[in-house]
Amino acid sequence: MSANARKGPRPGRPDRGGAGAGAGAGAGGVRAAGGAGEGERGEGVTHGDRASEDPADGAAELVSAAVGGDRAAFGRLFRLYGPMVHGVLLARVPPREVRDLMQDVFVTALERLDTLREAGAFGGWLAMIARNRATDFHRREHHRRTAPLDGADVAVRDPDRAQAEQLLALIRQLPDAYKETLVLRLVEGMTGPEIAARVGLTPESVRVNLHRGMALLRQRLGEEVEP
Repeated sequence: MSANARKGPRPGRPDRGGAGAGAGAGAGGVRAAGGAGEGERGEGVTHGDRASEDPADGAAELVSAAVGGDRAAFGRLFRLYGPMVHGVLLARVPPREVRDLMQDVFVTALERLDTLREAGAFGGWLAMIARNRATDFHRREHHRRTAPLDGADVAVRDPDRAQAEQLLALIRQLPDAYKETLVLRLVEGMTGPEIAARVGLTPESVRVNLHRGMALLRQRLGEEVEP
C-alpha cells in the first residue's frame, strides 16, 4: 500500500486552536492519501443531500429556528452537518457502528438544543457531542468483546475496500485531532475551510492538522510496506 501525499511540516502536536474543542461515507470511500490541501475539494464519497454553501452562512438562523421548534430547520442542519458528524465518528468507532451513533448524536442535539448559548457555536458543540458518543461507545466493554473482526473476509470479497479499510485503520492510529481532520478530508471529501466552519476550528488549525497528519500517515504507510 502506498500514498502519494504532498509533503508538509514535520509531525508534531495537533493544533487545537479555534472555537471548537480539539477537532453516507464508509471505509470504502477513502481517497488516495494525497492532495489534502486546504482549498481543494475531495473527489471521494459524497453525501447526496449535502449542501454546497458554507455552513456558517445562515446556520445561526437555522439553529434559532430549530430552537423555536422548527423541525424543517433542524432537518436542514442535519443535511449541513451530517458529513461532519459522520467523519468525527468514523475516526473513532468501527464503520458499522457509525450510522446508529450518528442518529443518536442528532437526537441528543435536538433534545439539548435549548441549552446552546450561542447559535454560531453549533458546529463545535455538535462535534463535541459526537466525540462524547464515541467515547461512550468505547466504554461499553461488551461492544469491544463481541464485535466481529474486520479483515480477511472483506479482503476476499472486495480487495479495494479491504485496502481502504487498512488505510482507515492507519488513520485511526493517529492523534485525535489529526485522524479526525484527515477522515473529514479524505473520506467525507470536505475542504479545509469547510472543516473549519463545521467543526469550529480556525482555518490555520485545520491546515496545520492536515499537513502534520499527512506526514504521520506517510510515515505509517512507509512502515507498512517495508520488508
